Amino acid sequence: MKVMVTGGAGFVGTNLIKRLLKDGHEVVSIDNYSTGTEENHQEGCVYHDVDIRDAVDFDFFMEKPDVIYHLAALPRIQPSFEFPALTMEIGMLGTMNILEWARNKKCKVIYAGSSSVHSGHYSNPYTFSKVMGDELCIAYKRMFDVDAKVCRFYNVYGPHQLTEGEYCTVIGVFETQYKNKEELTITGDGEQRRDFTHIDDIVEGLILTSESDDFDLDIVELGRGENHSINELAKMFEWGYTYIPKRPGEAKVTLCDTSIAKKDIGYEPKVNLKDYIKEVISE
Repeated sequence: MKVMVTGGAGFVGTNLIKRLLKDGHEVVSIDNYSTGTEENHQEGCVYHDVDIRDAVDFDFFMEKPDVIYHLAALPRIQPSFEFPALTMEIGMLGTMNILEWARNKKCKVIYAGSSSVHSGHYSNPYTFSKVMGDELCIAYKRMFDVDAKVCRFYNVYGPHQLTEGEYCTVIGVFETQYKNKEELTITGDGEQRRDFTHIDDIVEGLILTSESDDFDLDIVELGRGENHSINELAKMFEWGYTYIPKRPGEAKVTLCDTSIAKKDIGYEPKVNLKDYIKEVISE
């Protein structure tokens, strides 16, 4: 099968490409390397330095893919307050370009949505861009019969995640602080709860969604189905921690309802957060 992955040099893209190559597929990556890195390149995948906002001829990279995994975005909530227009331009214009090309190629699109849409569409620019991406996918399905499906991710962690910089997630931050023998920094009161989902479960969900022939399936929620407070997460590291001011625009609780994913695509998340943290602190 021929597969295109946008954002293929990033965290989720790299893990997905590793799985696709293992399964014997022909894979190309499209990435502008704003957050992805060349260190993530996998032998067997062809990588192209391209910005999906540009009106380029994607035929040059892969003439007719069977499926496009559209993961490219400017991630994370806090940076989106600093770069709102850029976040929304990539999220909306880039997604429209991919969907328009898929419309002409009649190929399947799997779009990386976000659980943050459940915390309020206008809570931050990143979430708004993801809401609009969801709507564009569904619009192109309804108007032009593009086989587009949205996979909403819940607080993904695991190999190849960022461990420093403004786009780093809380587990990546804690891992770096722990390895540097620094106190873990908890934002706010630490009682905000997150459905932390291992990247292997996310990749499995993406693959299962792409293999689904259910055209009426619009949105698949991909999470663990249980959540932990940030305080609970910090305690798993068995290390000291301190509190810093809360940040704007973030949800109080995320918790995935996996029932539809289990019923419709056979999704069964397997990796336990506590087991992962035990491996981190035992290294």
